[in-house]
Amino acid sequence: MDKVNHQLNKAELRRTLLKTRQSMSVREWREKSDRLCFHLQNSTLFTQAKTILAYFSFRQEPDLSPLFANTKYRWGFPRCIDKKSLSWHLWTPSDSIQSGAYGITEPHADAPLLDAAEVDLILVPSVACDYQGYRLGYGGGYYDRLLSLPQWQTKPTIGIVFEFAYLSEILSEPWDKPLQVICTETGLTHKGSRIQDNEDTLSNVL
Repeated sequence: MDKVNHQLNKAELRRTLLKTRQSMSVREWREKSDRLCFHLQNSTLFTQAKTILAYFSFRQEPDLSPLFANTKYRWGFPRCIDKKSLSWHLWTPSDSIQSGAYGITEPHADAPLLDAAEVDLILVPSVACDYQGYRLGYGGGYYDRLLSLPQWQTKPTIGIVFEFAYLSEILSEPWDKPLQVICTETGLTHKGSRIQDNEDTLSNVL
């Protein structure tokens, strides 16, 4: 799926990729997620951060939960507010969670809020990303709106996708905000340039 048929609109592309993602076996999903986590946790952006915004895996998104037990980091997770915006809350593995809008797992409303000034890195869930850093989401525009706000515009961002959803080009809109780095199970890239490849080391670990 490296070359995107430009006749496909975003909705069709989204349906195709979600179907592919959800057709993976649990074993394949787990193995690819673990490889992705390995690359992520060894990246400079990640290791230099203190407070990281993440997500709880939904519909077989890459699972980042193995990282959440690392107490070196403060973890923030989103809650959907009025189906228009996201609020970010601190969360630890000892805290409970709930099912929120669209059935997505989220912290409770009384969990401590995180201010943008505290955040060092945003891990952005995606249906797909392209070599220019543009992202295909679920169509709600939550992250586009978030990243267009002045207090969030300068925050480092890493798009999280499996390799099959890392495409040469996604049709973008004027309001789309490109992400700085993309992470898949094969490594990290910075808008088309591979910046990390630990496959040899990874094969010795797994």
